[in-house]
This record gives sequence, structure tokens and C-alpha cells, in this order.
Amino acid sequence: MPAEPALLGVRHHGPGSARAVRAELARLRPDIVLIEGPPEADPLVALAGDPAMEPPVALLAHVPGEPAKSAFWPFARFSPEWQAIRHALGAGVPVRFCDLPASAMFATTVTEDDDTALADPIGSLASAAGYDDPERWWEDVVEHRAGATPFEVIAEAMAAVRDGHVPGPREALREAHMRRAVRRARKDGFERIAVVCGAWHVPALAAPITAKADDATLRGLPKAKVEITWVPWTYGRLSAHSGYGAGVTSPGWYDHLFAAPDRPVERWLTGAAGVLREEGLAVSSAHVIESVRLAEGLAALRGRPLAGLGEVTEAARAVLCEGDDLPVELIQRHMVVGERLGAVPDDTPMVPLQRHLREEQRRLKLKPEALDRDLDLDLRKPLDLGRSVLLHRLRLLGVPWGTARESRGKGTFRESWTLVWRPEFDVELIEASAWGTTVGAAAAAKARDLMTRDGVTLADLTETLEACLLADLGEALPYALDALTQRAALDPDVTHLMAAVPATARALRYGDVRGTPAEGLGKVVASMLARIRAGLSPALTGLDDDAAKEMIGHLDSVHAATALLPESERAAWLAALHGVAGRADLHGRIDGRLTRMLLDAGSFDGAETARRMGLATSAGHPPARVASWVEGFLAGGGLLLVHDAQLLGLVDRWLSGLSGTAFVDVLPLLRRTFASFDAPERRAIGERVRNSGRSGAGGGRGEATVEIDEERAAGAVATVLTILGRSG
Repeated sequence: MPAEPALLGVRHHGPGSARAVRAELARLRPDIVLIEGPPEADPLVALAGDPAMEPPVALLAHVPGEPAKSAFWPFARFSPEWQAIRHALGAGVPVRFCDLPASAMFATTVTEDDDTALADPIGSLASAAGYDDPERWWEDVVEHRAGATPFEVIAEAMAAVRDGHVPGPREALREAHMRRAVRRARKDGFERIAVVCGAWHVPALAAPITAKADDATLRGLPKAKVEITWVPWTYGRLSAHSGYGAGVTSPGWYDHLFAAPDRPVERWLTGAAGVLREEGLAVSSAHVIESVRLAEGLAALRGRPLAGLGEVTEAARAVLCEGDDLPVELIQRHMVVGERLGAVPDDTPMVPLQRHLREEQRRLKLKPEALDRDLDLDLRKPLDLGRSVLLHRLRLLGVPWGTARESRGKGTFRESWTLVWRPEFDVELIEASAWGTTVGAAAAAKARDLMTRDGVTLADLTETLEACLLADLGEALPYALDALTQRAALDPDVTHLMAAVPATARALRYGDVRGTPAEGLGKVVASMLARIRAGLSPALTGLDDDAAKEMIGHLDSVHAATALLPESERAAWLAALHGVAGRADLHGRIDGRLTRMLLDAGSFDGAETARRMGLATSAGHPPARVASWVEGFLAGGGLLLVHDAQLLGLVDRWLSGLSGTAFVDVLPLLRRTFASFDAPERRAIGERVRNSGRSGAGGGRGEATVEIDEERAAGAVATVLTILGRSG
């Protein structure tokens, strides 16, 4: 090995580069390997040799107490840097990271400026080679190359592209520190030094720049306190589509190229056929054979050394998927990007909260996964109840591992979730560790903080209380109840109380189902409802269209919530609605909605409802008010008009009696009302009106009056009589 360090310029996360680095290091046998990355991670390198470390993984550096100041350095098994680490550990030689320290990166105000430079050289070289796609050029000359990667040629090409280039501030700092790291390794007695870095940096590391000049560049560099660890990563986050600057478009494809250097096209399309078969699609071995032939033929026509992702995708679309793009998307999701989630050993440095979550995941048999996973829970089972509690606690901590969705089953003892683990959740866990060392303690402390923050509303308090019950945070409930009681007693706005009641009623019900009742919560709910009933009449007065729409939302929510409460509360609420319904000063939409609520609740029978509708649609009211009344009354569905001919007749008579000008004025409201009905409901209403006739629409159900043509019917009658064995 020459006295000068061996500079191995690579493409980050390139399988061809990874194989070439592994082979070159085996040939050179260096006594130290320097790798582009944060030097603070040097003490953690040994963990990469642990069998429990499964890439993709990433180094996570962060400033304690400032989660916004964090950065990741991801590694896949096809990353050249990862292969360099594994080679060095296997050979028993030291590994050091040589990039700018994370402590300086977080402390300096210099912005990132070399991302574009990293992309430009590849584009320039691709253009010189006659390629319009830089990614395709790199794959052809490096990733799909059968022999060794010519590191000297890459260095020469990069030197030509960088000719005349002036590094930006951040780039200058990074490259000066890399050169300093090489000098330090030589000073420490290492003679055979290998440096694995991005190809763009190779000319800068080989440049004759003095130590004095680099020291001047790095002098006075600020530093921040930094903590660093390994965390699991995903191929989805390794993808360039995720916003990762050094990402690749197809990590799953690159993983395949690295793991299957022999016959990669055949193996890939065989795997694609397996994915489609798992989804119930019929794909035979003949399909696979023909798709391989097509991919190889396309590569030959295009002058490529090996069929790339474009060729195998086109072959899969044409043959395996028979031209259908939906199965292609399935292959894209499962194979091109991939669903791999890495793992780190148990002795990896973690904050206590991260470690406790890992223990809970094992206890509850909830394995983190990179792709969406549906989870249906039966809260009557202890295991499922424990899973629900954990997911709700994490949501309180700002770690939305699970997203609640509508349950497939009926009953409050069921929950449905969609789970997907994202690498950035580790940052959220580190931030949340300030609240406690266990998930439960941290969630309870976070809940108490949410209740005491400035500007917290009554609705916020009820949501937090509900979250505490769902998360089984009994220690936080007294704080929630006290805060809720005080705020409810002082809040003069009825709408605020109405907004708070639904969540509080749900919290009371959830407490019953989960076996964690909140003492005193029933009294709080009763107090809020009493104040709502007392203030309902003035709250409904003098509302414009927008305010009426908002108020109806509150009325619907409270009305639904009272169904979860004792019968006495429900009866008192219906009595309050009965007392304000029919008032002349109500907005038409609210008056109609109140009438419908009381009808559905059984407080009004059909005759009383018809009487009230008759009064509301009488000629003495402006057409616009009548239309808004009808809109409020019919909100939620039109089946009422299908099954009650008397109400349908009242609406029909009102519409028929409108003048042309009045009809045009109310048409937008009518269209908005009837457009909310399902198509079968609209069709059934139309049929009822047509078959009943104008004269029958206002009375009973009536029978359709049909004119029968005896002469035209005679032939059909004779045929039926013959079938029945009768004549005449």
C-alpha cells in the first residue's frame, strides 16, 4: 500500500461501490479505516459487529433539550461505509469517522451548501457520456459493473468536474476536517490508511493543502453538547422520495443487487411473481421466463450491461401484470422501496424511555414494522387492553405509532388501529424522556403539563381528560378533574361548554368499559349540562347563517353525547330542546333541526311533527326561512320523506305554491339539502311524488292513478290466462 492514503470515492448507498470497497479493502489490508461520518460515533462503532445489529440502521446525533437539532447518518447493508465498518471490525483494525463533528454542525450557523455539488458531478459526467439520466449512467458504469470499480478513474473524473470549483463554507469546513483526520491518523503511527468518502470529496482530500491552512479554516469552530446513538432505520426513509438528501430512488432494488450478484434479473422477477401470488394473482413460471427475456432484450436494445430497474419494471408490467399498473404499484411498494426495518442491540445507548418502550413492545408482542399494519383489539382481553393503553400513552407523548380508525365491530370494547413505525419516533422519544423514564410516567407528566399551559381551552381539557382515561393514567385524573371543574365553573360561553361535553361523556363511558371510572366526572358532566340548558335559549337568539351552522354542530354533538349518560340527563336535555323549539326568533335551520331531533327522540309523534312543519312552511313565512327550516329538518337523510307521505305532501305543497321568483331564490338551499341525500333516497322520493299525484300528496299515502288501455293489455291478459289454464 502506498504511503499516501488510499482514497476510495463512493456513491453513498451504492451496491456496486459497496462490493468494490469490500474487495479493495481486502486487497489493501489497511491498518486503519477512516469513514465519512461524525467522529462522536467512534465509541459506538463496535456495536456494528453485534449479530443483533441489523441494517438499515442510522447514527442519531442530537443536542439534549433541543430535539430540533438532530441529524441522522443512515447505513444499509449495501452502503459502502457499512461494508467498510464490517471489514475493519472483522480484520481487527481501528475505524474512525472523519467528517465534521456533529457538535460543530449543530453549533455553527453555516448552512448546508454542498448538496447540489454532490449531484452536479454525476450529471456532468453522465451528460459527457451521452446519458440524459445521471442515475442510469452511474448504475451502468459502477453499480452494474461486473469487475472492480476503478477508484482511480473515479477520482480522475471527479477532479476534472471539480476543476475551478470553490467550496462553499460548510463544504470547506468538512473537507478541512477530513484532511485533519488523515494527518492525525498518520501522526498516531498508522501507515496504511484507507479513506471511504463520497466521490465528490476525493480531489479535495488529495489536494496539496497544508495543515496550517486547514487549522485556520477550522479555528474558532463553535461546539454544542451532543449525544449520539444507533437507531433502527427503514428503506422507506432511505429513499430519496422521503427527502433524504443522499437517498436513492430504489433501496429495495439496490439491496437485491448487493445480495444477489449472480442472476439478479431472474431472481428479482421471480420474487415479483411471488409478491403477486401472495395477493391472489395468477402468475406462472412461464410468465417469469418471458418477463426475464423481455427485460434482457430491452437492456440489449438500449446498450446497457445489465437490465436495470427500468427494464425489469417494464417487463413486469407487460408480462407479470398484463399491463395493469395496480400490481406494479404493489411490486414498487414491497420490493423497489422495500419494507425492511432495521434493529439495534439491547446494549445500544438509549434514554430510559426508549428502553422501557422496547420492553413494553416485547411484553405486548407488538413488533415495530415499516409498513402499515392493521390491528383490531378486543378490550375485554388483557393483552389487547394493554396494547391499547400503550398506543394511547404514546399518542399523548407525541409518538403516533398507531393511528385510530373506525372499528369493524360494534361496541365500545373494540378498537382498530393502523400501526407504522417511523425512525423519527426515536427523536420524539428522546424529547419525551424529559417527562419520565417510563411510558406511563412520562405520559402522565405530559398530560398534567397540557392541562396547565397558558391558553388551554375547556375543549382541550376534556380531550386531555379523555386521553388520560384511554391511556389508563389514574395518577393524572385528579389534576384533570380539578382543572375541568374550575374551567367549567368560570367559562361563561355556552358554546365552549357544548364543545366540551362530547369528549367528557365519552370519557365517562370509556372509564366504565375499561374498568377505570373517574370519580366526580359524572358531577362535572351534570354541572356543564345544567349550565348549557340554562343558557341555551339566549345562545340560540340572533344567529346568522354561519353561526347557525356552527350551533347545529354543537347541538348534534351534545344530543349524541346525552345518549351515553343516565336517562335523567337525557330527559332534561330533551325538555330543554322542547322549550326552545318553535320559537319565532330562531334561525330557520336551527328550528328545523330541533324539530327533527325531538321527532327522532320520540318526543314528537307524526301528527305533532306534521303540525309544526305545516306552520313552518305556511305562506306567511319568507321562502328563504322556510327553505332553511326544511334544510335543518332533513339534515342527515331523506328516508323520512320516503316513509311519511304526510310530511312529503307538506313539502310538496309548499314547493308547488312558490312563485317563480321565490323558487329561484330558494333553489340553492334546496339543492344543498337534497344533494346530501343518497341517490336511492332521492330516487325513492321522486317516485313517491310522481306516483302519488298532486291531489294525493297532501293527504294520505294514496294510490297511483293509472290509465289502462284495455286493447293493448288484451294480448298479455290472454297469455297469462293460458298459463293459468283458464280461457275466455
